Amino acid sequence: MADADVELQARRNAALAACDRVLSQDKQPSMREWLTTLLESGEGYDLDAGPDFYGDGMVRLLEQRVAGLLGKPDAAFFPTGTMAQQVALRCWAARSGNPAVALHPLEHPELHERDALTTLTRLRTVHPTSSPRQPTAAEIRDLDEPFGTLMLELPLREAGFLLPTWDELTGTVRAGRDRDAIIHFDGARLWECPTHFGRPLDEIAALADSVYVSFYKSLGGLSGAALAGPEDLIAEAKAWRHRYGGHVYRQFPVAIAAWQGLDNELPRLPAYVRHAAIVAEALQQAFAGTLPWFRILPAPPHTHQFAVWLPFSAEVLADAELRLKEETRTGLFRRWADTGMPDVAKTEVTVAASALDWTAADIAAAVRAFAGYAHKAQGERSS
Repeated sequence: MADADVELQARRNAALAACDRVLSQDKQPSMREWLTTLLESGEGYDLDAGPDFYGDGMVRLLEQRVAGLLGKPDAAFFPTGTMAQQVALRCWAARSGNPAVALHPLEHPELHERDALTTLTRLRTVHPTSSPRQPTAAEIRDLDEPFGTLMLELPLREAGFLLPTWDELTGTVRAGRDRDAIIHFDGARLWECPTHFGRPLDEIAALADSVYVSFYKSLGGLSGAALAGPEDLIAEAKAWRHRYGGHVYRQFPVAIAAWQGLDNELPRLPAYVRHAAIVAEALQQAFAGTLPWFRILPAPPHTHQFAVWLPFSAEVLADAELRLKEETRTGLFRRWADTGMPDVAKTEVTVAASALDWTAADIAAAVRAFAGYAHKAQGERSS
């Protein structure tokens, strides 16, 4: 990283740290703050007990808790979701005898894993649709080649954290089973979904043969993931976890952070989802009075996260956000990314604890200031 980039990132970090309030970017705890949090003993574990040894102790307690929450016979802890899902899909492919995995091309394995699914597991993918939405039951039924596993990402992040309706989801799952496919849920953010579906976690997870969940997405943990499913699948998955280098000697800090996330953040997620609808509507009204064009999707949000597109480059919007933080001690958004369309950038909004006290009037005032900084930055680049 060039010196100028290092300096800019340091400036951004300092501006965020100095903010009095932020809408969609919680301040990251320091290492000392993380350690202090980990020392806050919760229900269900004893900090005076010995540390885990290759997956026993605190790690095993966490696996059993997750299995119970998802209504599955067992679960396996993994250091990463990438590893957990590769293992799940290769186990299912061996059992079905079909290496094809039906999934959306915007799902995580296709975009963010450097082709690990095909390179390491020798599986291949087929796409029911390329439209930026969840696949339909008809598209699963009409897929023109057989597949062994149907993988559904709930919510579909890259399309704006989109979820199907409950009837659509059950119909898609039924269509997959009609094709003799195994059903796997990429549920990295499944914790957020019960409010939208109006169903508890275990009823949602019951639709799938296996489910992956993350401990740092939604729950705010340090890292880590779990794969839940039948006992024989989990036993095999643990063997593959060892082969993949995921059989780690000590993992209790990550397991404790995940446990605390289940204790503290999981019960708060419904409130975050409800407030996300208020935030999205307030942003919609505020942008309508300040910009010629914008998009907020989905509206209303399906979870406590949604996407925003604005008619500026990512560089301009990052500059505007930095000025907003430095000059008003208020933060609205996180990172902006260019979309491939000229002067159109996208960001993701996450409504969590820091956003709960924001009113529509607060958002309107911040948006007006932010839009002013964006127009100013755009003018400076055009002159």
